[in-house]
Amino acid sequence: MRLLLKNISLLLFDFTLEVNVEVHRRVTVIFGPSGSGKTSLLDLVAGLRPAESAFIQLGNEVLTDTSKDIRVPTCRRGVGYVPQDMALFPHLSVRQNLLYGHRPGGTQRFSFDHIADLLGIQPLMQRGVTQLSGGEKQRVALARALLASPRLLLLDEPLASLDLPLKTKILPYLTRIRDEFDIPMLYVTHDRFETLSLADDLIVLANGKVAQTGTVQEVFSRPANLAVAGIVAVETVQPGRIVKTANDLVTVSIGNTLLCALEQNPPPGTNQVHVCIRAEDVVLFKDAETPGSPRNRLPAVVESVTPAGPLIRIDLDCGFPLVAMLTRQACEELDLQPGARVVALVKAPQVHLIPH
Repeated sequence: MRLLLKNISLLLFDFTLEVNVEVHRRVTVIFGPSGSGKTSLLDLVAGLRPAESAFIQLGNEVLTDTSKDIRVPTCRRGVGYVPQDMALFPHLSVRQNLLYGHRPGGTQRFSFDHIADLLGIQPLMQRGVTQLSGGEKQRVALARALLASPRLLLLDEPLASLDLPLKTKILPYLTRIRDEFDIPMLYVTHDRFETLSLADDLIVLANGKVAQTGTVQEVFSRPANLAVAGIVAVETVQPGRIVKTANDLVTVSIGNTLLCALEQNPPPGTNQVHVCIRAEDVVLFKDAETPGSPRNRLPAVVESVTPAGPLIRIDLDCGFPLVAMLTRQACEELDLQPGARVVALVKAPQVHLIPH
């Protein structure tokens, strides 16, 4: 189902939210730092706040059109909303919270028992909300939103308050919702792990403006500018200089180190660039003679080895600072310690250049 957000203009505290996008994939993540307008955009879609200007259409129904004074009430929009604080009623039991959002007469897939079984909350029905863990509260809030038989699901940083092990337990429930109910989701987060696990498309917001849209892989691997690279947390961003272009390859110098990248049609006269490399695109070997196709083979020294959730972050010195992300098993097999000498391999297509 298509969601059209056009001519959105909403004055916030220190900037104006301005959005023109079309959403048509199963899960679209609105990604950006805190205070960039993500929650305000969800509130507009849900009809919880007015805008100076807005045209919002879900499927064939216009929900908001300020030019024609159309504003469908929140309760009639067919939207399920899970806000950051989950908005569960602390004086009611789990069952009573769920019944509050239940819309009887929906299809079988939105039946009370089916959703309760899907999210594993049947044993919690008689408990009070204050007796629940963080993960249990999240599943109850998701169930209540689904019991409204929504046409669109809005999720505002639903896992922000959970630590990584608990996020890992909750994400499969969100995946089930995505795969079974086929409801389009707008999912607000600034967490890469959640985005990579769930999303099809990405909308990057910065100071209320859409900085980039595209598939998750496209935006994460090829940020449109330096600001987006910072927002999506590209680990290695270094200033470089184009020294040669030949055979569809660009040779770039970072200090005294040369790298090859695919030619990316920079504006005429571009010489100075920012070189962006994602940590997961860096492969490490101990043997300099290791065969392989990567154009960039960089002798490096391990500077530090730091746990980063389920992975290990390796900071390298290869003439410039370079970051790699490896599994614990790979780190143990390579015996990576500060001072160790390795070879970093990076394929030319994984080196992204942003004109400076």
